Amino acid sequence: MPRIQGSVVVIAGASSGIGRATAQHLARQGAHLVLASRRAETLEVVRGECERLGAEAIAVPTDVTDSAAVRALADAARARFGRIDVWINNAGVGVVGPFDEVPIEEHEQTIRTNLLGQVNGAHAALPVFRRQGNGVLINLLSIGSWVPTPFASSYAASKAGLRGFTESLRAELQDQPGIHVCDVFPSVVDTPGLRHGANRTGHRIEVGGPITSPFEVAETIASLIRRPRNAAVIGVAAWASRLAATVAPKPLRWAVGVIMKRGLSGGAKAEGSAGNLFDAPEDHAVYGGFRKEVAVKVPTKAWLAAAGIIGFWLARRR
Repeated sequence: MPRIQGSVVVIAGASSGIGRATAQHLARQGAHLVLASRRAETLEVVRGECERLGAEAIAVPTDVTDSAAVRALADAARARFGRIDVWINNAGVGVVGPFDEVPIEEHEQTIRTNLLGQVNGAHAALPVFRRQGNGVLINLLSIGSWVPTPFASSYAASKAGLRGFTESLRAELQDQPGIHVCDVFPSVVDTPGLRHGANRTGHRIEVGGPITSPFEVAETIASLIRRPRNAAVIGVAAWASRLAATVAPKPLRWAVGVIMKRGLSGGAKAEGSAGNLFDAPEDHAVYGGFRKEVAVKVPTKAWLAAAGIIGFWLARRR
């Protein structure tokens, strides 16, 4: 398996959140980094951070919805470093709001970025991996791949679609033992993406319950580079949600519907916005600041209540 030191790693969605945390984490370990996102000036800032941390890095502005641009990203990586050892598909967006009140183009852009963006990344990386005989493809999915995500249905559709895509790729590549396809399933992560996403709820969106640090996800990604495996689930909430979706889908569906509806209608009033769906924001921090804020949110008690409901339902079935 490739060592991180000296490995050539492409990170799509490197400008903020998980992608920026991963770039910093891998830079400290001496990776050669190829950083991609839509906004060129922000990428230069991240590149500078990585170089100060000891990495050799290049910045390649890329919109992952543009397949030609993603192929150019792969070409730039090979032109600079001669190979690609790891490709991380991390770019992602979302829109929150009642399904039929969200403009259809915002649903389309969510699926285009989250699903087709990773398809484009895999399509650019796999020919390189085949020629080399090795490579690690790491795809960022979500607990929304298993769990109903009311008021974010196109986001859930994109992530569930990614599960089918990556499982199919693994089946197709089973005669290529040097090529690995790895899925990362985090729970809610404290990134700016939660605030930058499109919001059609009429209220400010806040987050409660367990929230994961972007650097915890970055550490998991690093572990997949060292020891590739099919899937990495991050956080107790993600494991619990996956289990509940398997053994008690009906009560889980009811619980998340009630929780999300109440949580999204309780915040301060806010104007509707397409957020970062079509234009990259200027704020590209690692953290979103949700873990520090006390605001209107889905409280931890609601998560515990949902777990209790599911447990009671399971006990009655037995």
